[in-house]
Amino acid sequence: MASLSFIVGIIGNIISILVFLSPIGTFKRIVRKKSTENFKGVPYISTLLSTSLWTFYGLLKPGGLLIVTVNGAGAVLQAIYVTLFIIFAPKDSKVKYLKLVGILNIGFLGLVIAITLLATHGSVRLNIVGFLCAGLTLGMYASPLAAMRSVIKTKSVEYMPFFLSFFLFLNGGVWSVYSLLIKDFFIGVPNAIGFVFGSAQLIVYIIYKNKSKSEKSTDKLGRKYEDEDEEEGSAQLAHGTIEMGTYKDNKKERSLTKGWSLPNPKPSVSRQHSFQKFVKAHSMTVRTLGP
Repeated sequence: MASLSFIVGIIGNIISILVFLSPIGTFKRIVRKKSTENFKGVPYISTLLSTSLWTFYGLLKPGGLLIVTVNGAGAVLQAIYVTLFIIFAPKDSKVKYLKLVGILNIGFLGLVIAITLLATHGSVRLNIVGFLCAGLTLGMYASPLAAMRSVIKTKSVEYMPFFLSFFLFLNGGVWSVYSLLIKDFFIGVPNAIGFVFGSAQLIVYIIYKNKSKSEKSTDKLGRKYEDEDEEEGSAQLAHGTIEMGTYKDNKKERSLTKGWSLPNPKPSVSRQHSFQKFVKAHSMTVRTLGP
């Protein structure tokens, strides 16, 4: 049974590392645009606190090597994410996130470590840290629920990273199995709930991803028709302008001819023919420029 739990723990480590690595695409976008846009920094701050406390829990727990390795790596990655987020956040948000980091990741974490090491012993110490870790893990799994609300409200999955939701789903399932094998309910309860939350996030993503695609297709089609109408209208206007220009040139030529010729009491046949052409050109121009 110990070997099986170790194998499941290794799988859990791999999936957890993938969870911690999943925001890399988001932060590439943030660094490229030099803006956090509508992304939220609270999930990364809460996950930094969670991984730090889980690392401390693994150090206190006998045989907690797998807990220490995965959460130690996660804490380093989350510290990098939080730093980048604060650098590129707007000024008002920057101050807010700096306060949160100071309160949670420095003040609260330091207080917990100090109290448990100085005021408690043995299983009591482990239980206190275990309860805190379980609560923070629930917060980590619940933090994307705010993104779910935005997805439902905007009907767009742009600010809900798929891989984060997918690996949270896998992570909750694997660590739930691991907790059953080692009989640790501090690991089991929050990860079982996280498995449910992850499933809900995937369902919401699948539903609204299809809706987002259909809306984009409709928008592109509408713009295409609009462009075609504009091109057709421009062509008609240009055609009418050319004909109007032809009419003005004909009129100018007729004025010059009239100025240099002697008066003739009887209009000639060619003059009557020119007059007919003028009437015909005028009527065509009016019809072309009309609705």
